[in-house]
Amino acid sequence: MDGFPLRFSRPARLLIGAALFSGCAATPTLYSWGQYEDLVYQSYAKPGEAPPEKQVEKLEEDYQKARSADKPMPPGWHAHLGCLYYQLGKTDQARQEFQTEKANFPESTVFMNRLLARFERP
Repeated sequence: MDGFPLRFSRPARLLIGAALFSGCAATPTLYSWGQYEDLVYQSYAKPGEAPPEKQVEKLEEDYQKARSADKPMPPGWHAHLGCLYYQLGKTDQARQEFQTEKANFPESTVFMNRLLARFERP
């Protein structure tokens, strides 16, 4: 036995090809990522090129776009924004972002509580 020969007609091959390629189509994501991933990468890879002010501005733009599309922000987004606010001395906004991260992603509670505890120290 030489194996099972696969012979399909031209229409069948086109249909199979279309089915395979349609599976590769971009699927919509659950979250609105915006520039978040690029900003995090840039802040670690090239720290001087991503000052906190610039990051906050871009993240706030992304947040407005996400709200208009009715999509939530991804895990870590509010925590990152909170850290940026903290660096800028905006502690009330930082605290609010940490609370939002904790509320939206309960698995971050321990870490967010540690960050929030810094506000309680004298």
